[in-house]
Amino acid sequence: MESIGVQSLPSLIAFARVAAQGSYVGAARTLSVSPSAVSKIVQRLEARLQLRLFTRTTRSLTLTPEGRELYERVQRLLHELQHIEQFAAARLAEPAGVLKVAASLPVGTHIIGPLLPALREQYPQLRIDLRLSDRLIDLVEEGIDVAVRVGDPKDSTLVGRRLAPNRLCTYAAPAYLARHGTPRSPDDLAAHTLVNFRYQSSGYPLRWLFQQGSQRWDFVPDAAIVADMSDAVLAVLVAGGGIGTLATYIAAEAVARGELVPVLADYACDNTVLTAVWPRSRQNNPGVKVFVQAVVERLGEAGTTAPPAATGAG
Repeated sequence: MESIGVQSLPSLIAFARVAAQGSYVGAARTLSVSPSAVSKIVQRLEARLQLRLFTRTTRSLTLTPEGRELYERVQRLLHELQHIEQFAAARLAEPAGVLKVAASLPVGTHIIGPLLPALREQYPQLRIDLRLSDRLIDLVEEGIDVAVRVGDPKDSTLVGRRLAPNRLCTYAAPAYLARHGTPRSPDDLAAHTLVNFRYQSSGYPLRWLFQQGSQRWDFVPDAAIVADMSDAVLAVLVAGGGIGTLATYIAAEAVARGELVPVLADYACDNTVLTAVWPRSRQNNPGVKVFVQAVVERLGEAGTTAPPAATGAG
């Protein structure tokens, strides 16, 4: 058997990603290479170790007992390497190197993307690797430094900071309201054309929530148009397609341009928050610190920390 040295680290990382993802395709996505390249790397590692690490079928990959033991050892090794990287990064006065950031598509498009040029101008040695997906990824397994998510972190291995309310409000184009009238209460929505969002991860439609005093509305609307991307819902509403619910940071620019107006704003209620999360090994990473602060400032500019102007509320 050939000896395993530092030069084998990329192969071990590829093996760990395949084990975590359960497929070559998933591992390839996190490593930015082709599935066939990942497969060849793992096969060469098996040949070098003279061990079979996976049981392969046409539909799945399953770790062998030897593979499970190696995976546990590699995880410990990678965690130690992360601590070494964090130690080195913490010694730098200036944020530098690659910062891997994960977020959903709307958060990445409307919050993170616009703040990156100013962040790079302030810290030119910092490079950003932005990964956008609705998939709930394992930050440690995929080497992510920081993520922005909706909701509080449920993983005790992560450190979290609440950033701002994830405020949802209903919106419509002025032209639509001019043709069809403005609802005065959530009960009036039954007489309108509604546009809704469907989660890609689960396939479930968004539930609409309203509250005023002790009265609360919680329902899935009978929508004429359903889309599984928030920006598609935004486009439909701007085009006058009906009334829909969006996060305020998604609608903010369209509202500022006069393309959308809030509807039933007096009934809007906050039921989730936007949270930044990062592995404990990244606790003192200068890049994480400046990035999170930049997101907080951007959220304030995007109107998530203040309610939208009331229009058409009862």
